[in-house]
Amino acid sequence: MTATYRQPGVVLTDRHFTVPLDHENPAGETIELYAREVVAGDKAAQGLPWLVYLQGGPGFGANRFVGKGGWLGRALKEYRVLLLDQRGTGHSTPANRQTLPLRGGPAAQADYLARFRADSIVRDCEAIRAELTGGAPWTVLGQSYGGFCAVNYLSTAPEGLAAAVITGGLPSLDAHADDVYRAAFPRIERKVTAHYARYPQDVERARRIADHLLGHEVILPNGYRLTVEAFQSLGILLGTSEGSHRLHYLLEHAFVRTPQGSVLSDAFQEDVQGLLSYARHPLYALVHETIYGQDERPTAWSAERVRAEFPQFDAAKTLAGEEPLLFTGESVHPWTFDCDPALRPLRETADLLAARTDWTPLYDRASLAANEVPVAAAVYHDDMYVDRAHALETARSIRGLRTWVTDEFEHDGVGAGGPRVLDRLLALTRDEA
Repeated sequence: MTATYRQPGVVLTDRHFTVPLDHENPAGETIELYAREVVAGDKAAQGLPWLVYLQGGPGFGANRFVGKGGWLGRALKEYRVLLLDQRGTGHSTPANRQTLPLRGGPAAQADYLARFRADSIVRDCEAIRAELTGGAPWTVLGQSYGGFCAVNYLSTAPEGLAAAVITGGLPSLDAHADDVYRAAFPRIERKVTAHYARYPQDVERARRIADHLLGHEVILPNGYRLTVEAFQSLGILLGTSEGSHRLHYLLEHAFVRTPQGSVLSDAFQEDVQGLLSYARHPLYALVHETIYGQDERPTAWSAERVRAEFPQFDAAKTLAGEEPLLFTGESVHPWTFDCDPALRPLRETADLLAARTDWTPLYDRASLAANEVPVAAAVYHDDMYVDRAHALETARSIRGLRTWVTDEFEHDGVGAGGPRVLDRLLALTRDEA
């Protein structure tokens, strides 16, 4: 069933697809996928090539644009765009605390979610492509985790691609999650240091909030338990173009005076719960470390274990001295599931995924070395989320891939830079830049 409607300058069509839960068993259980087709209003009747957009994450649905916002405006000049909600996200058979009990207990839920990685997403794309394009290849735009999926696409189904454009999403081809986080924590520390250099007044503000949280139990209005570790995880903001400024504005109104003394303000608590809650994207927390599983080694709550190797992130030790409090970045921990009411019922499921040892490889070095698909990738010089060294090593492993290494943008470059980033990368796939 499809529905077509209009926004300023564009025609939108809601599309629904049925695909196997397990592509190795095409006659078995199926799930439903949703995607929004977008075409420029003055080109709606034209036979344009397709571009499929794979959102970052994992666990986020595709952008909900209004009209020709951001990079979409550039894409619509020559493409019919498909904004895919990857399986488990958005309207595509969403996976969350409300729906997952339909699968059964935690073991059944973990088995189910093990099929929600890049390899399954790519096979979903191939099933959709056959239906939409009549077999013609399309261009993929992969942002962040969407780029991880694009590299899997190049590894396993390059015949489906006319070109691949990747923004901030070149994964390591064989690093274990431990390797990823050992590279990440020093990058995060550099971002925090840069933030305090920009806003030195935030050093004392952050220490004061952390000290308060160590001495008080704080339950946010939505039931989220705000621990000091959860507060530190707000450092995830520092990887985006405006994140340092947003963090600064958040910290500056943390406390308010009351008859009982200074307490965390309602405004601060409201903002924090919106930033920390996984209610809108619980799949991110559930499968985040599984995207690095490629062999028989479990991920075993990698970020939590590796963080212990960097004692400078321990808030209690920091407050015992005079050092600035370090925020953390893009990582999921066991306590995340204890703090967040949207995740608490799924803690055992998450533990089972962390213990899983049957992960299969996501990337094929031989296929990538023989690649013939035009590929261009933006690599952000100081990317907090994706390690530059890992990304460039992978770039060298993909035949013909052209990189644009830039410090003009943070990880959200395709969002912040919009049409200019996409235009540059499309030109690189055509040897025009």
